Amino acid sequence: MATHGSEPKADPLEMFRKQPVSADKTASAPPPDDPHRPPKPDTLEEAGISDALLESLVFKYLLAVGSSTGRAMTKELGLPGRPTLELLSALKSQQMVYYRDTAAMGDFKYMLTEAGRDRAKRYFEECTYVGPCPVPLAHYIELVERQTVATEHPDSSRLEYAFRDLLISRAMLDKLGPAINSGRGLFLYGYPGNGKTSIAERITASFGTHIWIPYAIFVDGEIIKFYDPECHQALEDDTPIVTMSDRYDLRWIRIKRPTVVAGGELTMEALELQYNTFSKITEPSLQLKSNGGTLVIDDFGRQRMRPDELLNRWIVPLEKRVDFLTLANGKKIQVPFDQLIIFSTNLEPRDLVDEAFLRRIPYKINVPDPSEEAFRKLMIMVSEGLGVAHNEDAVNYLIDTHYRKTERPFRCCHPRDLLLQIVNRATYVRDEPRMTPEAFDRAVDNYFAVF
Repeated sequence: MATHGSEPKADPLEMFRKQPVSADKTASAPPPDDPHRPPKPDTLEEAGISDALLESLVFKYLLAVGSSTGRAMTKELGLPGRPTLELLSALKSQQMVYYRDTAAMGDFKYMLTEAGRDRAKRYFEECTYVGPCPVPLAHYIELVERQTVATEHPDSSRLEYAFRDLLISRAMLDKLGPAINSGRGLFLYGYPGNGKTSIAERITASFGTHIWIPYAIFVDGEIIKFYDPECHQALEDDTPIVTMSDRYDLRWIRIKRPTVVAGGELTMEALELQYNTFSKITEPSLQLKSNGGTLVIDDFGRQRMRPDELLNRWIVPLEKRVDFLTLANGKKIQVPFDQLIIFSTNLEPRDLVDEAFLRRIPYKINVPDPSEEAFRKLMIMVSEGLGVAHNEDAVNYLIDTHYRKTERPFRCCHPRDLLLQIVNRATYVRDEPRMTPEAFDRAVDNYFAVF
């Protein structure tokens, strides 16, 4: 799956772009009136954190970095300025920290004393987390509800924009639109190589550009390290760094709406909170990471658990839009289940689950093989992207010889994969890649050797 340290599955249609899509610069920075931007807290009460949590973070941070100014510390940890500086002053009086040097604007560079280092090590034994201060679970739930996909109802124009870089038919968009608006999940099924994963990932874009998520969540004494760069794409803010802390709560990060992909390696453990007994840090479940976006169960039916086991786990969340997860101390917590679930499979849905489950996933959309016309268009698009001059006669030869005569079905991934064979050979022999019957013969011989 695309999380938990494994490589994401390649998009078979990633090369099949209609035209280059330039970055939307207006989406790189939140607008001044962004209604979901978490406001900067001025007090511990507004931040929802305790004196004990504040103290532990300060001690561990100083032990990790060696020394820091008070202002730098508040920015790095996302802490309210005045309470943090008051704590540092108190720790100076207790001889836990000392002033290593003066800094600008009446600030000081702080460093731990031996007594302070001993206390910091004890805090590390309790939990090794060092980073932006966690937000309370209640604050996270509130912001998820404000950014929920349940209120997003993309129309045809938004769907067309989200799929603007893929070759996709109007009929397919008309099927996807109602399914996306239902918010109840859907099956995408069909032969491998026709872009089911590509379609699933672009569905997320139809829900909007971005959401805010916390770096970490604090609940009942446990820290859940929430932000994961493997499945959360941070969106840079073009505001000068000196003013960032005055604009919003730095414990939150603005990301592109997530698309989390889990393949055949998915296990039931990945659907629960995972507590690390060494670091004392909790990792969020897969579905928790995907809140506000899309969760794609790729190769559904080939997981390490039976399909009915997976669906049984999600009967209540799919209907109630809430999930229940268990902390390391045994306590269950209620969290949002706020994403569109997409089951992508090469198998017929009715062969995987019974009728009762199929009713809970009311939309089953077949992703068919491309027509010959679509295949030819894909060949043109891919050749442009790879810098290979298009040769219609060579493509005619390919289709007549290696598809019609052999009754081989077209797949959306074939143009890219065959042309890459030609490009790779040209690189090897130090020649310009060309579409020729001989080049296609070699590519087909390699690519379809075991098909």
